[in-house]
Amino acid sequence: MMRNSCERRVPPWWPAGEPWPPRPRRFGMDPRSRARFFRRIALGFVAVLALTMSLLFAAARVFAGQIGGPAWSPIPVVLLLCAVFAGAIVLRMMSGAMRGFASPLVAVMDAADRVADGDYAVRVEESGAPPIRALTRSFNTMTERLQNADRVRRDLMADVAHELRTPVSVLQGRLEGILDGVYPRDERQVSQLLEETHVLARLIEDLRTLALSDADALPLQREPADLVTLAQDVARSMQPDAARKSVALHVAGSAESAVLDLDAVRIREVLTNVVSNALQHNPAGGVVTVSVDATSDGAVVSVSDTGPGLAPSDVARMFDRFSKGMASRGSGLGLAIAKGIVKAHGGEIAALSQPGLGTTVTVTLPAKSPM
Repeated sequence: MMRNSCERRVPPWWPAGEPWPPRPRRFGMDPRSRARFFRRIALGFVAVLALTMSLLFAAARVFAGQIGGPAWSPIPVVLLLCAVFAGAIVLRMMSGAMRGFASPLVAVMDAADRVADGDYAVRVEESGAPPIRALTRSFNTMTERLQNADRVRRDLMADVAHELRTPVSVLQGRLEGILDGVYPRDERQVSQLLEETHVLARLIEDLRTLALSDADALPLQREPADLVTLAQDVARSMQPDAARKSVALHVAGSAESAVLDLDAVRIREVLTNVVSNALQHNPAGGVVTVSVDATSDGAVVSVSDTGPGLAPSDVARMFDRFSKGMASRGSGLGLAIAKGIVKAHGGEIAALSQPGLGTTVTVTLPAKSPM
């Protein structure tokens, strides 16, 4: 008795109107409910067929009465037998159609319940009528995309935690060392700690930019800007890094000017990321070429290097988040951010590379902002 009273006592924090104790919530119908549902559909078809046969028989009797024959003349009887025979054939065809319709649909319903419970690996075999096969194909495509999105989300969380751990660990270790007297409390230590906070702030800002681009909410300050001038400014600012690595960096291309409607700061960030990546993976004595060419509806910027090139699998992941080579010192977000910025401008970014033949990254931008 005490146990029952404790089970019925509702906690003060429980929402009003909700049953207590909470019952397990199902996202769809249970198998018995589904069976009843399909039985009702079948009974509905049978009822419609019986009503149709009754109407045919009544029409036959009326027709026999109008032509002067008795109500139970052979004409309505023959028509009734024909209707019964046709009804049996239709019923047989409907039974097969119902089985072909219900079985794959039940499989899709069961799989949908598993997806609602978090199992994104479920797939349904394509069978049944063409519309049912199309539904099954769409369902499998949906679950595959959900599975990929869930994997990307898990990988992203792990990568973000890994990237944040390094600067936070450095800050924590240095601060503990200063408090314990291991490191002196001088300006040099403070400047090093400040540098780590800059790294952390940069990573957080990169993640914010990625989140905004994924949500199609990246703010752009568009204005007419010369893409050739932007490319020359980026190359000029990267010359010290190129000289430090003994790499030749120059701007080429057929266009003397290419004025486009774009966010100059964002596009400069894209070009800086691409050129910096090319310099980083180019050996001493190599060449990095930035070319700008005008098209009928915009312009194309190509950044080519004479580095070792990439394998096809690496090229496919080149613009993924946290994708970076063994020699990379960055967070692996630069090219992913560049892709988001170019996409926000209505353009495209792509890479072409072969082992031993270098890499070329192409940025295509429209002349006007997309509507």
